[in-house]
Amino acid sequence: MTRTILKTRDLSVRFGGVTAVDQVSIEARENELVGLIGPNGAGKTTLFNLLTGVYKPTNGEVSIFSNDKLININQLSPYKRSQLGIARTFQNIRLFKSRTVLENVLIAMTAKNKSYSLQAILRTPSFYKNEEKRQQQAMALLDIFGMTNVADELADNLSYGQQRRLEIVRALATKPAILFLDEPAAGMNPQETKELTDLIKQIQVQFKMTIILIEHDMNLVMAVSERLYVLEYGKVLATGTPIEIQNNPAVIKAYLGEEG
Repeated sequence: MTRTILKTRDLSVRFGGVTAVDQVSIEARENELVGLIGPNGAGKTTLFNLLTGVYKPTNGEVSIFSNDKLININQLSPYKRSQLGIARTFQNIRLFKSRTVLENVLIAMTAKNKSYSLQAILRTPSFYKNEEKRQQQAMALLDIFGMTNVADELADNLSYGQQRRLEIVRALATKPAILFLDEPAAGMNPQETKELTDLIKQIQVQFKMTIILIEHDMNLVMAVSERLYVLEYGKVLATGTPIEIQNNPAVIKAYLGEEG
């Protein structure tokens, strides 16, 4: 059995009188791809925001594996969680549109380096040496995903599918242990979605990291996920393999409003 990388216990958050996430207990293991699905308004993105530090929980706890043990990260900011190996993409693409593709990746690579800003100001010899090394690493990462030919293009000039790809590359540039993908196929056409499906499979094989995925495209989810959690009204409705979830009467009812 592989070790648990992320775990929640009775995680809840309330906004006024509304309980958006209600006593959710989930876990993700090392190198596992976990899908998080559910009808609109089920609390999926709110749960992501709790896991990545955008929201603080009202009750319960979030723990990740660090220094050979699970540690509580409830009070840590998104930046501190990034330092511990958490990276995420968003439903709405968040790139530096006026910067080049390469610059976007370089910015992500330096975000976790506390000494980089001081080196950049002082223009020390180590700065130039490290800058050359970072550029080589960034280009190598872009090469893996077939984007070296657009390295000098402004991010704003990329196609929608390429921008989605760049956002994932930029997340990988932080060298995460856990990658959260929040509806990466949103707005994509069928060909782009197929390419994204292949990309997610490639990432898991090549980078051997834990991936947690929110996605409405069920073909994509079922093709890449090893295990699924289904949310409904902020609660875990079901968990299991893709086959088990597809044949679960409670899940069918939640999506279709009737028994299978």
